[in-house]
Amino acid sequence: MHSILVIGAGKIGSTIADMLHETGDYAVTVADSSAAALKAVGTPGIKTVQLDFADAVALQAALKGHYAVLSAAPFHLTGHVAKAARLNGVNYFDLTEDVATTRMVKELAEDATTALIPQCGLAPGFISIAAHDIASRFDKLDTVRLRVGALPQYPSNALSYNLTWSTDGVINEYIERCEAVVEGKLREVPAMEELEEFSLDGTRFEAFNTSGGLGTLCETLDGKVRSLNYKTIRYPGHCALMRVLLNDLQLSHRREVLKDILEHAVPATMQDMVIVFVTVTGEREGRHVQETYARKIYGQKVAGTLRTAIQVTTAAGICAMLDLLVAGKLPQKGFVRQEEVGLETFLANRFGRVYAGELLEDVDVAGKKRLDAVA
Repeated sequence: MHSILVIGAGKIGSTIADMLHETGDYAVTVADSSAAALKAVGTPGIKTVQLDFADAVALQAALKGHYAVLSAAPFHLTGHVAKAARLNGVNYFDLTEDVATTRMVKELAEDATTALIPQCGLAPGFISIAAHDIASRFDKLDTVRLRVGALPQYPSNALSYNLTWSTDGVINEYIERCEAVVEGKLREVPAMEELEEFSLDGTRFEAFNTSGGLGTLCETLDGKVRSLNYKTIRYPGHCALMRVLLNDLQLSHRREVLKDILEHAVPATMQDMVIVFVTVTGEREGRHVQETYARKIYGQKVAGTLRTAIQVTTAAGICAMLDLLVAGKLPQKGFVRQEEVGLETFLANRFGRVYAGELLEDVDVAGKKRLDAVA
């Protein structure tokens, strides 16, 4: 049994802990600075420890003896966890969409004796696996477009949005610059720009540039594609209203104020859905063709507790990557990119099956199928 430390006892961290604990393959400890958050974890058999993530000495002590640490902490704390993992020789996973943090993790991974695997969630994460796998089927690439959205099923306010995950994360991706490939060149483009609209299953959506969703895919496909970009999906009208808040009211320079406004005025919801939409164009056998991958994923129960679509998909992504490392299907040391995993391999994993539309309750994670998943 592998000993795992989960950093962060929030919605995502607790979902990760429950998923891993249910398998019987992992001894799970959850760390958080909040005693109240730890108390809410509540699942028998999952250990908890109160920990100040900024305390380097305490963090390193907490990591000792663990096979891996999975960080579900806010992006601005992720670097502390990565440094401690590197110093203690512990395998490292995170969910960060923050570009600067990922660059730091890549530097830490040089000459590391264990694996450092950032960006293991939905976007970045699974979206890169899907896009790279589809792109690999082309003889010559032209465009690769990645679109992801975590949306309310029943929008009812002017923003057509409900809070479904980290408010800090949403604000960060709406403000920071975005990596892209434009006319064959690596570029940084502004967030909240290049607005587009499209239809999926009869419903209209919009999409616009946001930061971090590509992960390392720009580097991986550098020199191989003319155009590569990532955009967040929302209902029409959302981008215009957020531009008012960020630009006209200058709240992009006052993140804590914006966070307070959103968390006070925009309700959370358990009735969300995740949309994954990848479109690749290029040449195959002498023809100009397009291939699309599209999925809608909804919330489900994990260990008897109802979890949202964004919680389930994010947690499933990082849990699947942990499984694959344990099974020897990923490099065992150094910096590991999401796109090093094939789509078929990921979807065959007991956690990855969530992205194929399966319910975890139907995937016997602790029974016979467990052996198929990690062997």
